[in-house]
Amino acid sequence: MGRDKAGVIVDGVALWQRQVATLRRLAPAELFISGRTDGPYARAGVEIVPDLTPGRGPLSGLEAALRRATQELVLVLAIDLPAMTSEFLSHLVSHGVSGELGAVPRLDGWFEPLAAVYPRRCLPLVRDCLRSDDLSMQGFVGRAIAGGFVRAKEVSPADTALFRNVNTPGDLGKRED
Repeated sequence: MGRDKAGVIVDGVALWQRQVATLRRLAPAELFISGRTDGPYARAGVEIVPDLTPGRGPLSGLEAALRRATQELVLVLAIDLPAMTSEFLSHLVSHGVSGELGAVPRLDGWFEPLAAVYPRRCLPLVRDCLRSDDLSMQGFVGRAIAGGFVRAKEVSPADTALFRNVNTPGDLGKRED
């Protein structure tokens, strides 16, 4: 993208503001941003939780979020999924079993690990993955499923568009202001 995606404007709203609003509609017990303390959201009035293991990709952010959370289940929402809805996320949260099992969407055979629910109890697995050479979220989710931490939830064709990812200026089309 050439800049921090959190500050990218889509339909007149910064991505970070869009995601915080989506999460606030769920009335979460706690809400925080996993990211740089000097990011575009720095003065948003939302707690910022920096990575505990910097430079290790999204797993670092997940580690920080799971460590910081006080609730048993942690809903993760990537900054670059502007079409995601609170309705889909609410359904995803309810997909867990008795608050102990997380849920990760699967679309066309691939996990969507950054719009997912993880139990805090999988923190040791995250740390094991961070110490390894495989920092892929796909690999982590596979291990989390095998370990009984999460289960996959197939994405319906009607919900596919929710996972439109914004990674490059070209992904924005005419939407950037």
